[in-house]
Amino acid sequence: MNTRLSRRSLLALGIAALSSSVIRAQEPAETTIYLPFITRVPLPGTLLGPSTGTAAAAIAWLAPRSTAYTPYDVSVIVNGYAEIGAAAELDWFLAIAQCAHETGNLTSWWCQRPRRNPAGIGVTGETRPGTPDQPPGPDWAWDEANQVWRAGLSFASWVGESIPAHLGRLLAYALPVGAGTPYQQQLIDYALMRRPLPSSLRGVAVTITDLNGRWAYPGTEYGQRILDLAERMRNAG
Repeated sequence: MNTRLSRRSLLALGIAALSSSVIRAQEPAETTIYLPFITRVPLPGTLLGPSTGTAAAAIAWLAPRSTAYTPYDVSVIVNGYAEIGAAAELDWFLAIAQCAHETGNLTSWWCQRPRRNPAGIGVTGETRPGTPDQPPGPDWAWDEANQVWRAGLSFASWVGESIPAHLGRLLAYALPVGAGTPYQQQLIDYALMRRPLPSSLRGVAVTITDLNGRWAYPGTEYGQRILDLAERMRNAG
């Protein structure tokens, strides 16, 4: 028997082998595709959530700037915001920054004793003449220097009244009617008892910039200025 393969046989084997390799090359290889891990990052200035700063930083910012309160007073105010704000699941550091913006770092007439208004609550700029013993209504404060009544809320204490009213009002802007934890609802009830908020404004503010034109009017850059102040305050500690 002739063990040698003919030239034609070798050619046939070569074609078959080549065809097999081409088929294998055309088959898609198994690949693993790694998709990026996506997390939901809070929007800048989100009101609901953990604090974005520390009490130490807030005290370091406010204590040397406040002309109405001692460093001890400032620490009581800041720690009041921290304790109540953490329980309310609200970024209390943003609230402190808003307080600093509204009061000129705890120097304004409205934030001083006996008014202790932390964020211009009920302050409209309206004044009325009169005498100290005859207020125009329950939410007016007597300005001794100018001998006029000024529209706005006053509070008997910071931790017991001012801070709950401020944080409760922020919660009312952030949460729709009926939403929130029992503690959040308690703060909202107190804040709106002190000064009502139209139902159309309930739940409209996810972030501090959503308060533009709502907390303050016209306030077109209201939230942005608070965010800028918060950033500077955050770096003070």
